[in-house]
Amino acid sequence: MTAEEVIRLLGLEPLEPEGGFFTETWRARAALPAGVVPGIAATRALAAAIYYLLTPATFSALHRLRADEVWHFYLGDPVELLLLEAGAPGRVLALGPDLAAGQRPQALVPAGAWQGAHLAPGGAWALLGTTTAPGFDPADFELGRRDELFARWPAQRALIEALTRG
Repeated sequence: MTAEEVIRLLGLEPLEPEGGFFTETWRARAALPAGVVPGIAATRALAAAIYYLLTPATFSALHRLRADEVWHFYLGDPVELLLLEAGAPGRVLALGPDLAAGQRPQALVPAGAWQGAHLAPGGAWALLGTTTAPGFDPADFELGRRDELFARWPAQRALIEALTRG
């Protein structure tokens, strides 16, 4: 199977400004009232889920959300997920099917952490999913600025450069 076939079969669309391809697959009918979740002043769905696809020409640009997000690996090649949390040096999580090599089928990104992902070297495509709780809302999305991230995580400079657009 090719990335183009997966995109067509699942009805994926470009995800801007983050990058990659996606479609929302579920949004909870239940909602959290405004102010229940710290930092979120509006009503939000309890949770939401998407399919998400990466190719060698795409990446998930460094961003942060006001919601917890769980990444799920489904098919294809391994993915490297950079996680930058306040007070920590930054770490790369490997998403994929090879548990013995340290890859995992899920990864948690806590609310407020910077995150960005791309295919591991040599990969052709990866089908992933994410689940956010509370459910994703564009008002809760912040795209990372390269210069600010360099200043806070200088040891991650190469990955920050690879996962930002300027």
